[in-house]
Amino acid sequence: MSKNLTRRLLLGWLLAVVPAVQAVWAQTPELKKFALAGWSKPITEITHILAEPDHGFFKEAGLALSYLPGAGGGDALRNLLSGQADIAFTDPGSFFAALDKGARLRAVYDIYPQNVFNVVTLADSGIREPADLKGKRIGVYSLASGTRQNLQILLQHAGLSEDDVTIVVTGLLNFAPLMQGRVDATAATDTGLALAKRRGLKPVHVMEVGQYLNYSSDLFVVREEDYQQNRDTLRRFLAAYRRSAQWMIDDPQRAAQLAVRRAIDGQDISLNEEIIRIRNRASESELTRSQGLGTLDPGSLQAAADAYHELGLIRSKIEISGVIATDLLAGRE
Repeated sequence: MSKNLTRRLLLGWLLAVVPAVQAVWAQTPELKKFALAGWSKPITEITHILAEPDHGFFKEAGLALSYLPGAGGGDALRNLLSGQADIAFTDPGSFFAALDKGARLRAVYDIYPQNVFNVVTLADSGIREPADLKGKRIGVYSLASGTRQNLQILLQHAGLSEDDVTIVVTGLLNFAPLMQGRVDATAATDTGLALAKRRGLKPVHVMEVGQYLNYSSDLFVVREEDYQQNRDTLRRFLAAYRRSAQWMIDDPQRAAQLAVRRAIDGQDISLNEEIIRIRNRASESELTRSQGLGTLDPGSLQAAADAYHELGLIRSKIEISGVIATDLLAGRE
């Protein structure tokens, strides 16, 4: 074949193929980068977020999602406020504290409307009610953690304060000191308790903080300027997140299997499914069942903000109606 003929054939192929490729590119909208700041590393309980490469919930919404790990809700908010993220997965206590310091923020979605915190004692300890904690040693993850804040709420309902107990910082492996008798009780979360039971924790008695003040455990929070200027993008993100959360609720077994590949703690499929089912339960409430996942409950959040103020965890009273947004979610899908 002559060089001229080869060139003509190559030119003809380019003239035929390039317009077709350009047409496809023109029809494919460019994905908008969107960063989610988390409070944790990529763990099993957020498998629905980690499943993005497999299911494309956010891609379908025109978003290129990235996950920025953190070490607590305060970390997530710092990454949001520094501009590294577009939305923060954080706890109400960190949200209240940031507002108290003057940050302009809005909560836009209730991730876990159920309070997942508890205080656990060994069944044979004789400690059954919050009032029984007086004079006892109680473990918390850290002095800046939700375990401590929710312990304070529990004590308050019994007419007690931290002055009536001894706080012991145990770190995340807080059930070991309980099993070893170094503390009389430990403040934890529902998934932390499930993991401890798998590791041989004796029969226990559980005091659920939600029985005394049932408010959100985690929220999606954005900067006020983004709420004002980027509502369409936020609506698309929240709709995609809601679909991902519903997928994990509908198919926990598949999510547990996928966590083996996507979550750093997902080696045990059976444990994955237990943790996922626990988180699924925390994702729903009577309100969300009638109005859709993520629906904010202003009343419970106001009660929580008032409790934080009364405990001295924040200096100023917070008017919740001015720092939440209920207009970014459609009704039930």
